[in-house]
Amino acid sequence: MPPGAIGLDVGCGNGKYLTVNKDVFIIASDRSENLARIAAKHQPHSTVLADILSLPHPDALFDFAVSIAVLHHLSTPDRRVQAVREILRTLKPKTESHAGGKVLLYVWALEQKNSRRGWDKGDQKDVMVPWVLKNAASKECTGAEPTVFHRYYHLYESTELEQDINKAGGHVLESGYDRDNWWAIATK
Repeated sequence: MPPGAIGLDVGCGNGKYLTVNKDVFIIASDRSENLARIAAKHQPHSTVLADILSLPHPDALFDFAVSIAVLHHLSTPDRRVQAVREILRTLKPKTESHAGGKVLLYVWALEQKNSRRGWDKGDQKDVMVPWVLKNAASKECTGAEPTVFHRYYHLYESTELEQDINKAGGHVLESGYDRDNWWAIATK
């Protein structure tokens, strides 16, 4: 992205991608108030509480957007397509003076047979994955049990992300597989 570009990080989590390129301005958003608060420590002037299905941003505002490891937490195909449509809505259109906004999307892949998870084609695509909360009490007391939460994941099959982008009215520029994830770059 050129210096001065304005971007959107949808589902920013703890904000770890906000400081990757200091030459661009990123507005970060997350549905979790706690994660948005953590992300604000990276770039406090640009973090908002927002739902991916109803972003509070004007149409055609952003030069780029990223949404990394977010779409796969939405439980229905319609919600996943609506989320992509909502991100695309915020991107600048292609004009004579602007190349048009682009979005980078990453989702967990079903095809992970060589990973520790061992998922592959034919396995269930909608799963609950345990997430262990490492708290101070469990570190200090050997008898303390860590808190475990189960988080929903939809595991994307090959070409499924591209299909969602097309259903949302987008155009896939590039796509691929990277370390147990499917990714795509798209425009309106």
